[in-house]
Amino acid sequence: METTLYVQNLKCGGCAKTITSKLNELENISVQTIEVAESAVTFSYQTEDDLITVKNTLKNNGYPEMGDENSLGTKAKSFVSCAVGKLS
Repeated sequence: METTLYVQNLKCGGCAKTITSKLNELENISVQTIEVAESAVTFSYQTEDDLITVKNTLKNNGYPEMGDENSLGTKAKSFVSCAVGKLS
């Protein structure tokens, strides 16, 4: 299956690089595209559990889904994730 999630805090190529890297580490997940301007992450997955894993991975790295809580701590995580993406 393929889906697109719209996430918060996706601001640049560094963010996109980190998201791609973290999602590619997951079994059964294949990143298709990341559209920074739209804050959209499109990927393929196999089961509903895989989808939940992706959502949790994004949130844990500072990129919660639109409509979810976006606390100061989450924003700080995304800032660090972005910096790591830019440096790698």
